[in-house]
Amino acid sequence: MQHHTVGDIETRPTASAGGRRAAAGTVAVSVIANDPITGEGTIACLRTYTGLKLLSADERPGADVILMLANEVTENTMQVMETVADRSSNPGMGIVLVTERLRDQHVMRAFQCGLRGVMSRQASGFNSVVEAVREVGAGGAHLPPPLQGWLVHRLHSIQRDVLAPLGMTTSGLETREVAVLRLLAEGMDTTEIAEHLSYSERTIKNIIGGMMTRLGLRNRTQAVAHAMRSGAL
Repeated sequence: MQHHTVGDIETRPTASAGGRRAAAGTVAVSVIANDPITGEGTIACLRTYTGLKLLSADERPGADVILMLANEVTENTMQVMETVADRSSNPGMGIVLVTERLRDQHVMRAFQCGLRGVMSRQASGFNSVVEAVREVGAGGAHLPPPLQGWLVHRLHSIQRDVLAPLGMTTSGLETREVAVLRLLAEGMDTTEIAEHLSYSERTIKNIIGGMMTRLGLRNRTQAVAHAMRSGAL
């Protein structure tokens, strides 16, 4: 079983745009640790930093960031993470995980729960952890390069082995929908798109109409904007 060790994570704070934005506001943080002493010590340290609001367990559903500390991510850790995600009342909630081992089998589940930051428990200084909390609180992410590479490879595999055979893309759009939208964005009308793609005009209209109905879009301009936001264009 493969696992992701995070002992080589850079411990210097990163001066990302997300971190600078977070520093200007207040990030509501709730701490979850695998032992009480670590949890209490972490909370005490966080109180010395400006721009952070520490929330109790009862206030946790409203947190911007959940800071989780665990020596190793186990099935119990995942169950806690999933419970936190289910109970969150904040749609933008992100999780920063400080650990030494994150197995492949847990990675995608963790991201579905809102994981956006992973750091080494041994190699990361507390300033770096706080910086990661601020970045995630601003809507950004803080991931070690090996995990970024794993995610890119995983997404490529999903696109190649799962979505492509079904004519779908990671944006949720069908490949032929993306082709039509790309030509719409270039200013082509229905007739021009049909000629370019060797489809009938009726087929093009059906593709566009079906897509707009499925996604709840009002017009072609909104459909192109949706495709751009989703990264399809």
